[in-house]
Amino acid sequence: MLWGGHNGSLELRAEGGTTRLRATFPYGAEAEIAPGRFERIAPRAFAARIEAGEDIHLLAGHSYDRPLASRSAGNLRLTDGDDALTVEAEIEEGTTWARDFLAAYRAGLIKGLSPGFRVPRGGERIEQRASGILRTITAAELFEVSTVTRPAYSQAQIEARAWETHQDRQPVRVPVYALNRWRA
Repeated sequence: MLWGGHNGSLELRAEGGTTRLRATFPYGAEAEIAPGRFERIAPRAFAARIEAGEDIHLLAGHSYDRPLASRSAGNLRLTDGDDALTVEAEIEEGTTWARDFLAAYRAGLIKGLSPGFRVPRGGERIEQRASGILRTITAAELFEVSTVTRPAYSQAQIEARAWETHQDRQPVRVPVYALNRWRA
């Protein structure tokens, strides 16, 4: 099995002590994960665990000791559509890591969304191309979605709006970095 992580777009809205997060991870986009190694996620690749009602977490930086929301807590909703995975969460500012995440986000340091998943046997297609190898993930077991610093997909940037008096943030473009997450 292979593990993969990718980035998406994220929008935050602060209301009192709760911040509402809305993010999308587009399907079908292609990213160069490492030199000559490309990857794309097929539409509805994450559907199995989402439709089964499995517990999935929203984490800060793929760290299970820094949870921001979860389906079992009732503050995380996931929708697996034909175009994108949509994430909606309510983040309480009652933990130090939630406050740290929000401060880093507001400072422009965290701008990505990255699903953490495993690819079961038969859940991928590998194609040799002139420019390298393309891995298409057709089915994956989604366990968590994380807020991250470096988006791999240029189409999947974070957008944020702080709904506070006289403050409206515009999307910040973050450069794309190749992340080597391939295992042989």
